[in-house]
Amino acid sequence: METTQTGSIASVESKSSWRKSDTMWMLGLYGTAIGAGVLFLPINAGVGGLIPLFIMAILAFPMTFFAHRGLTRFVLSGKNPGEDITEVVEEHFGVGAGKVITLLYFFAIYPILLVYSVAITNTVDSFITHQLGLVSPPRALLSLILIVGLMTIVRFGEQMIVKAMSILVFPFVAALMVLALYLIPNWSSAAFDTMSFSASPATGSGLWMTLWLAIPVMVFSFNHSPIISAFAVAKRNEYGEEAEKKCSRILSYAHIMMVITVMFFVFSCVLSLSPENLAEAKAQNISILSYLANHFNAPVIAWMAPIIAIVAITKSFLGHYLGAREGFNGMVIKSLRGKGKSIEISKLNRITAIFMLVSTWIVATLNPSILGMIETLGGPIIAMILFLMPMYAIQKVPAMRKYSGHISNVFVVIMGLVAISAISYSLYSLFI
Repeated sequence: METTQTGSIASVESKSSWRKSDTMWMLGLYGTAIGAGVLFLPINAGVGGLIPLFIMAILAFPMTFFAHRGLTRFVLSGKNPGEDITEVVEEHFGVGAGKVITLLYFFAIYPILLVYSVAITNTVDSFITHQLGLVSPPRALLSLILIVGLMTIVRFGEQMIVKAMSILVFPFVAALMVLALYLIPNWSSAAFDTMSFSASPATGSGLWMTLWLAIPVMVFSFNHSPIISAFAVAKRNEYGEEAEKKCSRILSYAHIMMVITVMFFVFSCVLSLSPENLAEAKAQNISILSYLANHFNAPVIAWMAPIIAIVAITKSFLGHYLGAREGFNGMVIKSLRGKGKSIEISKLNRITAIFMLVSTWIVATLNPSILGMIETLGGPIIAMILFLMPMYAIQKVPAMRKYSGHISNVFVVIMGLVAISAISYSLYSLFI
């Protein structure tokens, strides 16, 4: 009896303690979120002046934490352990809605994977020619080598993907912080000239318009929804009934890490440049690292920029692959189920990997210019799935109703609607 009781207490302590796998997932969440998008965040967030930037710094943690916690809770609300987001959607909303949302989920994430395949090819090619001074290799061969390398990591399974991402986080964070510290001697008071509630001289937009259009940039710079389903399933298998509390704790640590490191980098960049410089960088459509290297004529930044970008893109590619695979697998499984058929998950994963390898290689080789627009069009879908769907489920799904009545739910809905409306406005402005 005493032995049983001791074993039970040890089991509870084991579940409540922090494990190595929790650290890996925390870094994996960070790795998916903080990718190439952060290299454009200082330009998009800082061009309107310091006041919008201070407000965004305050909003960053609650906006990202509550939204991703809601999506995690949604995945955990499925009846059976091991159900990913595509299965939980079907369980809660029916077969028809499940197929539609699974399709939307795939097409929200898959284009971003294509964007990263192009981005890593361009970045490595630029590094070879400009920094190493070598002849540019054939694009088809270079893109094939890079994508096969990434897919090799994928081939070893989910745990290897998360482990690779968690390892890549360290050099990325170190490089960001070194660069942010390196810029401190260049800080000036020029940014404080914009400490006004009137229209920004660099953009011509008022405070509220600047904030409205910057919210989507914040949302997607910190977005790691593609890995949330895999994260929730893994933790549910590991912790059972304790998974929700454990996931919330891991998410909170990951988001604190994101906000502190990224916002310090953003503020350091913004304080090193004037609003006019940031507006010029936006007009040139280049990353903040490229602009800083040119502006300060700094070889250190010129060398660091492509290395940081390569690590950032690699991390984000791996994290988004998990979500894209989940969506693709979900579409195939639901299609076969409708015909009374099934397929082994190992075989399906191989088929998905071949499809992803071939399609990303072709797109990376062709280097189309429309990918930015495709990524933007996926924005509203991501916002709906990340912000609105879990909040809708809280009101409609019995298993989620225990989370109702919190002010954070209202906050998430408002942020989701703001993000969708701002993206829609940006697209409207693009076409008129």
